[in-house]
Amino acid sequence: MSEAQPAAMEPPRTGEQEDLIRAEQVAALYRNGPVGIASTLIALAILVGVLVRQGELSSEVGFAFIGAVVFNAALRALLTQRYLRHAQPPTEWRRWARRMLVSVCLAGLTIGVGACLLMVPGRIELELLVAVTVTGVASGVVVAWGSYLPVFFASFFTLMVPPTLWVALQDGMLHAALATLMVIYMAVATVMARNYNRSVLESLRLRYENLALVADLRRQKERAERANLDKSRFLAAASHDLRQPVHALGMFVGALRREPMRPSAQQLIAHIEESVNAMDELFTSLLDVSRLDAGIIEAHPTEFAIDAVLTRVSREVAEEAQKKGLRLVLRSSRDRVLSDPVLLERVLRNLATNAVRYTDSGGILIAARHRGPLLSLEVWDTGRGIPAEQQENVFQEFYQLDNPERDRSKGLGLGLAIVRRLTKLLGATLRLRSRPGRGSVFKVGVPRVLRPALTVVTPDAPPRASPQGRTGRIVVVDDEVAVRVAMESLLTSWGHQVVCGADAAEIVAAQAADDGPPDLLISDYRLRDNVTGVEVIDALRAHFGREIPAMLVTGDTAPDRLREAQASGYLLLHKPVPHGRLRAAIGNLMARATEA
Repeated sequence: MSEAQPAAMEPPRTGEQEDLIRAEQVAALYRNGPVGIASTLIALAILVGVLVRQGELSSEVGFAFIGAVVFNAALRALLTQRYLRHAQPPTEWRRWARRMLVSVCLAGLTIGVGACLLMVPGRIELELLVAVTVTGVASGVVVAWGSYLPVFFASFFTLMVPPTLWVALQDGMLHAALATLMVIYMAVATVMARNYNRSVLESLRLRYENLALVADLRRQKERAERANLDKSRFLAAASHDLRQPVHALGMFVGALRREPMRPSAQQLIAHIEESVNAMDELFTSLLDVSRLDAGIIEAHPTEFAIDAVLTRVSREVAEEAQKKGLRLVLRSSRDRVLSDPVLLERVLRNLATNAVRYTDSGGILIAARHRGPLLSLEVWDTGRGIPAEQQENVFQEFYQLDNPERDRSKGLGLGLAIVRRLTKLLGATLRLRSRPGRGSVFKVGVPRVLRPALTVVTPDAPPRASPQGRTGRIVVVDDEVAVRVAMESLLTSWGHQVVCGADAAEIVAAQAADDGPPDLLISDYRLRDNVTGVEVIDALRAHFGREIPAMLVTGDTAPDRLREAQASGYLLLHKPVPHGRLRAAIGNLMARATEA
């Protein structure tokens, strides 16, 4: 393993960077060594063979020279093997650089001095052959050892200086010219080696700077993820703690509405209920975001006619559009699409509501258009528009244009965040085009069904009316006293008999011997001492010996707890629960139990 591998695994801190760069330079020496050794041996063997064949060199001297070169090559190969056998710590680069320096000095002197012995005085062509061979070997040194200049200088000059001096000391113009050329070559090669070394250093420094930037980006990303997780945990904890009193407040308001009071008091109750509904809207939106992030909401694609969904969405926003003097146009389609009808309707409702909210004059168009295999569901408006640089931001939570005062009538800034998450869950495309002062268009692309349907699915079938008049004995389990009192007041006002407690033991103790099993169990999900509502319901079912209808009510938004509650199979409602939804759920559960 080379030094490059451990160096690349961990981005360096500032104090380690120089060691890592030097270690990479030294690693390059050992990686290039084997190729240099082989080429040098081949070139020198050919040179000695020619000289021996010409009768200008004895076989003994030739073999001695090649033997010395091979010995030095073997030592360097052994050193290289030891280096490459194990990953070397970057801090050890000096020791390995010194060893290579000594090795190449010995090899360079062996070849350089040996080249002087191979020179044939008076045979300028053979002298030129020796000089060219040594120069060729030296040329390889530029690339092989240029990554680390001390080793390059040690190898290059021990190779070139002895034969250059030998040639320079000979008589004649040809020798002078050859020596001059060899000096020029050494100068050019040195400049080239320096340039090569500079390129290597710049490349390595850039590499480690990039690694440092990547490491810093990773740390920033991890910090942001931790902050987001902390935010989610805080939101979950705060949401649960806030939902409890809001849930109780809603129950108290519902019970209070059934009491006789003056018209002025009824008006105050209406204002209180309006504020409770506003908080409920905020909590519901937060819960939707949390549930989508937790992966609790699942898409169930089916084939259905899009016309009913578009018609229903347009009807829901028609009244608000009319109040603002806006023209609402629906261009529907007879097409059928493959998607989740409930989630897709939620997407279109959010887009249409936003269009009405942010359009002051002109109109709204809800349309369906063919786009190849997709049906493009489009919501156009002539509203204020969104600047190009803000178009990505509007899909972030709580981001709103032109609402610095956080006026609730202008929305909460969660609608488009939910739209993006839902379209991603549905596998639908989402596009936005907008021009400030001209309006916006949101386009949601869903697959068209191009073949005839075997069965007709009607997603817009109205739900069965819940038998809200049915009454019975209901058990309420919650560790908040205020919630228990509020639930008891509300349920009693609806005609139910109510037994409340903080846990299963209190419920069992409160039951009279001849009361019999209750008709319904309602439990908060998170109770004291880390007990869950699922455990309480299971315990009460076991105590009464029957499968009593049950529902869970929770104020948690923590993804893990939501998944656990969802996995229980019990009906799950989220605090604060609107009175109508709670009453319908109670009636349906009790009716199912009677029918069963």
